[in-house]
Amino acid sequence: MRILVLGAGGYLGGHVTERLRALPGTRVLVGGRSPAADVTLDLASDRPNVLAGALARARPDAVVNCAGATGGDAVTLAEVNARGPAALCAALRETAPTARLVHLGSAAEYGPGTPGLRVTEKEACLPAGPYGATKLAGTVAVTASGLDAVVLRVGNPVGAGAPPTGLPGRVAALLAEAEDEAAGAFASGGGAGPPWAGPGAGTGDGPDGRSGGGPGGSPGGDPDGSPGGGPGAGPELRLGDLSAYRDFVDVRDVARAVELAVTASAALPPVLNVGGGQAVPVRELVRGLADAAGFRGRIVEADGSGSARSAQVSWQCSDIGAARLALGWRPSYSLDASLEALWAAHPVRVAP
Repeated sequence: MRILVLGAGGYLGGHVTERLRALPGTRVLVGGRSPAADVTLDLASDRPNVLAGALARARPDAVVNCAGATGGDAVTLAEVNARGPAALCAALRETAPTARLVHLGSAAEYGPGTPGLRVTEKEACLPAGPYGATKLAGTVAVTASGLDAVVLRVGNPVGAGAPPTGLPGRVAALLAEAEDEAAGAFASGGGAGPPWAGPGAGTGDGPDGRSGGGPGGSPGGDPDGSPGGGPGAGPELRLGDLSAYRDFVDVRDVARAVELAVTASAALPPVLNVGGGQAVPVRELVRGLADAAGFRGRIVEADGSGSARSAQVSWQCSDIGAARLALGWRPSYSLDASLEALWAAHPVRVAP
């Protein structure tokens, strides 16, 4: 079986490629702009006839599209998330109409959820911003293509290699930075205790929820909601509002869902939710990652400093029953296991 993976250099794409390469009797080809790619192409700019030529040379039995943009201006998001899948579908119809297409969508396509409810694939989509809107446009292009295609609508992936553009990766980077600062202070004679007991390790304010009151709604308090100590009482992790609920799913479970979708013998529903199936407070994720890192300092939230999307989408939870029925898939990793894998793989700098 020949499988072409697009976006293999990304977070999800890397895990998907590794998983598919372990399949017996399978040859995985990587497609992208890199000179090292097996198939050179650019979904954001290549005309469909150019893409068709590349696909003709690859002769795939299946195509997995992990390519996508999570940040950037509206033009970039539209080119990668909306135009790219549409051009890919046009090329597949011309050159490889029988190949199965597995496209990675996003739960952001649904928009704000109703607290206490899980959203099914039949729910109307009302995305809250350009990212969700462009991902939805890509999903529509795939589901309306007439191809043997399925969109896996992925929740919030967590695990090794999470990029700093997302909350789990950003928190891991801030924890590593705080650890590095504390270790540096300890090594220079800043105290007799362990590195985490060193001077504060707060980070600068910034967009995307990087500054901010403690879990449980006690601004400036300790993680358990008790009042914090004074300056120098311990390291400090400053974040934005952590009151939202998200549906977290291990990146390894996402890769397994892709494998099952690629190898399924029967036709699949047009869209399948791939998430954890539970709404988890973002505070719980941050505290769990801090525990995995051994961080015992203060976690501080600042009102009004979180991302605009978090303010618009306070609840997100997917119903994953359809994926269980169609693929025999369900999550196999707990959130704690995902956070442990994320922290274990995170590069920790050594302070001079």
